[in-house]
Amino acid sequence: MGKLKDKVVIITGGAGGIGGGIAKEMVKEGAIVAIVDVNDETGKAMAQELQAISPKSMFLKADLMDHENLGKIVEAVVSKYGKLDVLVNNAHASKQVTLEETTQADLDLSFGTGFYPTFYLMQAALPHLKESKGNVINFASGAGLAGHETQGAYAAAKEAIRGISRVAANEWGRFGINVNIISPIADSPGVQAWAKAQPEYYEAVKNKIPLGRFGDVQADIGRVAVFLASDDSQYITGQTLMVDGGSIMLH
Repeated sequence: MGKLKDKVVIITGGAGGIGGGIAKEMVKEGAIVAIVDVNDETGKAMAQELQAISPKSMFLKADLMDHENLGKIVEAVVSKYGKLDVLVNNAHASKQVTLEETTQADLDLSFGTGFYPTFYLMQAALPHLKESKGNVINFASGAGLAGHETQGAYAAAKEAIRGISRVAANEWGRFGINVNIISPIADSPGVQAWAKAQPEYYEAVKNKIPLGRFGDVQADIGRVAVFLASDDSQYITGQTLMVDGGSIMLH
C-alpha cells in the first residue's frame, strides 16, 4: 500500500540532490509527486524516473524568484490532481562570502530562492492543506544553527524559514496541519563537487560527524521526509529534525 498512497506532493528543487532523493523515496511509498525546478533538462529526466514508479507524477518548470507567480504552482497541481496533501520547500540557492563582503544581491538571492518561495507557497497551499489536513516540510541548515563562517545570507534565510515554520505550526495546528523542518547533512551533488575540489576539508568535516558519513539523499533524508509526510508523524509539529548524523545535537 505504501505510507503515502495517493498523497499529492509538491517538492521544490526536486530535479536532483536532496529534493530528488525525497521525490524518489516518496513515489516508492505511493505518492504522486510534482517536482518544481528551474532546470528543464534535469527536471524532465527526473520526472521520467519518477513516472516509472508513479505514472501520474509530473515536472513543473518554474523560477522561484518570480514571487508574484508562485501561487500558479499550487493552482496547477490542484487543477491536475484535485488536491494537495504535502508541500516540501527544499529549493535554496546562495553565495558563500563573509558578512563583511555580503552584498544586497547576495541577500536577495538567498531570501529570493529560499525564504520568500517558502513563505508564499505556504500561503498559497494553505486552503488546500486545510482540506487534506496536510503537511508542510521546510528546510533549515546547520549553517544557521551553528553560525558557519561565510554563510551569512544563507544562515539568515534558513533561520527565517525556521521562524515562520514555528508560527505556522501554532496557527495551523487547529486545522490539523503539521509543519516541520529538516536540517540535513547529505552527500548531494554540491557536496560531491566540494569533495573533489577540497578533499582534505571534506574529510575533516566528515570525520567530525558522529556517525562518520554524509547522509544519503534518498535513504537517509528521503526516509525522514516520508515519515513527516505520513500519518506516523501526526503528533509532531513545529520541530526541527536534525538529520545530520549527530553533527548538531539540540538541547
